[in-house]
Order: sequence, then structure tokens, then C-alpha cells
Amino acid sequence: MSDVTNILASLKQKKYAPVYFLCGSEPYFIDQVSDYIEDNVLDEGEKGFNQMVIYGKEATMEEVLENAKRFPMMSDYQVIIVKEAQHLVKQLAKLESYIEQPQPTTILVFAYKYKTPDGRSKITKLLKKHAVYMESKPLYENKVPAFVTGRLKEMGYQIDPNATRMLVEFLGNDLGKINNELSKLALVHSKEQPITPQVIEDNIGISKDYNNFELRKALGVRDVVKVHRIINYFAENPKENPFVLTTAQLYSFFVQLLKVHTLKDMNPQAVAKAAGVNPFFVQEIITAAKNYPMKYCSRAIKVIRDMDVKSKGVGTHQADPTDLLKEAMVNIMSK
Repeated sequence: MSDVTNILASLKQKKYAPVYFLCGSEPYFIDQVSDYIEDNVLDEGEKGFNQMVIYGKEATMEEVLENAKRFPMMSDYQVIIVKEAQHLVKQLAKLESYIEQPQPTTILVFAYKYKTPDGRSKITKLLKKHAVYMESKPLYENKVPAFVTGRLKEMGYQIDPNATRMLVEFLGNDLGKINNELSKLALVHSKEQPITPQVIEDNIGISKDYNNFELRKALGVRDVVKVHRIINYFAENPKENPFVLTTAQLYSFFVQLLKVHTLKDMNPQAVAKAAGVNPFFVQEIITAAKNYPMKYCSRAIKVIRDMDVKSKGVGTHQADPTDLLKEAMVNIMSK
């Protein structure tokens, strides 16, 4: 994200480069930069003659370069944005001479999504040397909560940590989807009030009481009744609560506890860092660590792995996910 931040900061200062090559598997950051250029470099009067969007699926590199070499009309710059540029992968080498001597009054942007060009090729080396080259990578899950709070802060909103956790669990690290949901929330929720779990439940449809984080919390305090209540809710709403996601969350939970058990000092800051959680949730982790000593965490991880294997049909026949989950919870919570 630092590359995105630096690029946007330069653009806002009107420091433009002749070529931007935006690539990688996370389309959100690519769109963030290309959309900013499309919306802000030229004013509305200049865009009619000096801004063009080309789609790589429908164009050739020769056409792109022919337009890039033109001079702007009654403007300091012309902007050419090549969307779906990954479809030009076999023609990238034709960029070599232009990259070394680009048209200084053209801002040429390639939105090369879902992949990166061959790093060994001459053109990629030239792009890295002479252009603004950005490789957009997905955020690790533990970085997504900060993205959510940061994005909402930009929009003028505050969000409760539990609400953030609900969003991240439900939407994963798909930043485009997260941004869309946050934009929808902004249409219906006042900036005067923080976004709470109830707001998320009312507007996005995620249950604030029956989700994987509530399951982990109930498991951590050995609340047998609540654990089984949540599992029954999952059984009734399997599409919103996929078994594979629950398995991953449970595995991650006990791995976190194992990391905490390796600490010599169980102060909140050290626990938050070891577990990779917001300090707001440290007490939950400390309580769970007390309830599950290291050997129990190791056993729990084995139980979860066995459950995962059985769910895939290994060593059993048509195992029901709910039954597997209930059996695993009993084995994990037994002493």
C-alpha cells in the first residue's frame, strides 16, 4: 500500500510521470490510481479532446502508441488510459522504444490486472527503470481491518472494532467488495454515529451474534451452550457461513493461542503483537489462552485438521459438516 500512497501523493501535488504501469493480483489499488488520474489530471473542458480510454482486448499496441505520440490540444497534457492491458501481454515488447523516449506531454496509464509481466523480460526491466511501476498485491488478512478503518476515516466515519471484525470475516480480503459495501453504508448511515455490529447486521445482512468470531469467543470461554447454538445457526444458513471458512478461522484461532503461549511476558501489547489482533481483543485472547494450555491448543489443531480431512471424504462417507463441527467442538472443549 505504500506504493499506492506515494503515487497518489505525487499525483495530488501534480507531479506527473509519462508512463504508469499498474499491475498485480489486487485490482483495487490499480483502480485507485487509474481512477484518480482519469478523474483529476484534466479538467472537464480539457477531457473532450485530450483524454482517451482504450481497452486492451479491443486494441493493438500500435494503436496505443500512435495515440500516445500525439500532442495535446489546448492543454498541458493528454491522458491515455489502457484498461484490460493484460490482454496486450504478447505485444508488450513493442513498448520498449517508447518507454526509453516517451512523449513528455502524454500521461500513459496501463491497468494490467490480475497478473504481472515476466520480470526477466527487457520491457519489464525498462518499465521498472523509466516508468512508475506498481505491483498491486492482496493484503494479508491481518492488514485488512486497518484498511477498513482507514477507508472509513477518509469517508468521515468511525467504526466499532467488532463491526470491523464482522466485515473482514464476511468479505475476506476482497478490497473491491469491501469498498463497495462501505460505500453502501455511507449512503444510509450518519457520520455522527459510529458504525456498530447492529448497523452491519441491519444493512449488510451479517449476524452480529452468530458468526465465526462469536464462535471463537464462545469457544475461548468454554461456553458450550453458545458454541452449539452458533453451530446450529450455521447449519440453517450454510451459504452465509461456509464450513471451509469456519475451519480456517478455528485453525487460525488456536495457532494464535500457541503463539501467545510462547511469550515470556503476557502484557497486552506483546499479546496483541504475537496474536496479530487489535488491542481491543487482547483480553479475549488472554482468557482463551488460560482456558487452553499449550498441549490443549496442539490437540485442538489436530482435531481441526482431522475434521477438515473428514469433510473432504477421507476416511468417512458423506460426512455432514454440522456433525463434524459439533464433534470437533466436543473434543476440543473436553478436558
